[in-house]
Amino acid sequence: MSIFFHEQLYRTSEVMAKIKDFPVTVCGAGALGANITESLARSGFGKLKVIDRDRIEERNLSTQPYYRSDIGAMKAKMLANSLYRALGVNVDAQSKELTAGNSPQLLRDSSLIIDTFDNSVARLAVKDYCETANLPCLHVGLARDYAEVIWNEVYRVPSPANDDVCDYPLARNLVTLTVAVACEVTIAFVSSKQQQSYTITLADLAIKSFT
Repeated sequence: MSIFFHEQLYRTSEVMAKIKDFPVTVCGAGALGANITESLARSGFGKLKVIDRDRIEERNLSTQPYYRSDIGAMKAKMLANSLYRALGVNVDAQSKELTAGNSPQLLRDSSLIIDTFDNSVARLAVKDYCETANLPCLHVGLARDYAEVIWNEVYRVPSPANDDVCDYPLARNLVTLTVAVACEVTIAFVSSKQQQSYTITLADLAIKSFT
């Protein structure tokens, strides 16, 4: 029986064949990026790359799929190891800082980029490269009780005012809700080329189309 037995019953074998061979790069392996990568892998995506320069800290454990024994290790590497043990999926782990200079190298050979970086400099580098390369890019971000899943064409890079501020409020339920929306948007794009953008608010559990 296939690992993805239940998913295939829901998606159909045709959709599963598409997502298995569709190359996706996830930028960031934090609360959003790590969970999105895991969810895509468990949904049947077989060609995943994840880029992240950071190491695992204790405060990451409540919102990110890591273990106490992982503290101090590189996020991208541990995420790839975990998914290989769980599913036999080979995730290409790049424990590097993405910049405007190396984005062509790190983002090449992908058919979709998912940006979950937590700083405006890296987000801008991703946005600019994807525009230049005409590469589909989905930006996923959150703040307090608000989150958004927005395609590159209508995305605006946020102000750098809160970059590298680690002491921010973050609810796990907002993370998991946002990840579910982002992954469903990704599957819809791969299966039918739809580009759906959404905003999400936790206080009222609302998911609305972004206009």
